[in-house]
Amino acid sequence: MPYPETLDAKPKIIFFTDFDGTITLKDNNLGFGEQLRKKGNLDTLNGKITFRYVPLALALGTPLSDSNLRRRDSFWEMMESVKTPFPECIKLLCENIKLDPYFKDFYQWSRNNKVPVIVLSSGMTPIIRSLLVHLLGQEAEEIEIVSNEVVDKAGKTKDQEDGWQLKYHDDSGYGHDKSLTIRPYAKHFADRPNDPRPTMLYAGDGVSDLSAARETDLLFAKKGHGEWLLKLRLLLAVEFQMLIQHRSHNLL
Repeated sequence: MPYPETLDAKPKIIFFTDFDGTITLKDNNLGFGEQLRKKGNLDTLNGKITFRYVPLALALGTPLSDSNLRRRDSFWEMMESVKTPFPECIKLLCENIKLDPYFKDFYQWSRNNKVPVIVLSSGMTPIIRSLLVHLLGQEAEEIEIVSNEVVDKAGKTKDQEDGWQLKYHDDSGYGHDKSLTIRPYAKHFADRPNDPRPTMLYAGDGVSDLSAARETDLLFAKKGHGEWLLKLRLLLAVEFQMLIQHRSHNLL
């Protein structure tokens, strides 16, 4: 349920979360492999490339070559390395991706306590929805997902070899600037200082979470993967196995 409908039930907590490697045990967006994905993350943090290509060169009137595109856009290159038809990608992921062992219990707890769970992902909505329904059941249809989309390539369809491509959520350097979903909530309560304000939480594990990590009251950095967030000293980072181990009734 998108903003502002999320606030109709007057939740005391709103839980924003990354998906790949946070809710799941592994990142399903590895594309050309884990080692090159890690290198791309490090190059992004060190300013060598952007997570998503933004055509600054075009704005400056500088010719843009294919090599420049590949050098600057780590995520697009990774996704373009996948040539498998999209339905087969979903099938393979459903067969191989597993949830964090605590998430199912946490999600049931969140439903029982009317805590909205909002997935903010640099992945792709149809993949995330399929995985959640496969792993949690039809009740996962209730989870709001804000992510990138998938479209047919010119002259092809998604069920063909090399027939699909990413459609970014927005024009930011993240491809999906997750902070854009969170900020309206903060503004809502800044404009209504007398209204009870929910505690806003964020959980993540990688460079695509950097924009969102500044926006909430508390950041949970996935154990073993949170160095991307910790390195930039964003908020208070709390390592976690999963939020169910840290849930506190005094927040409700």
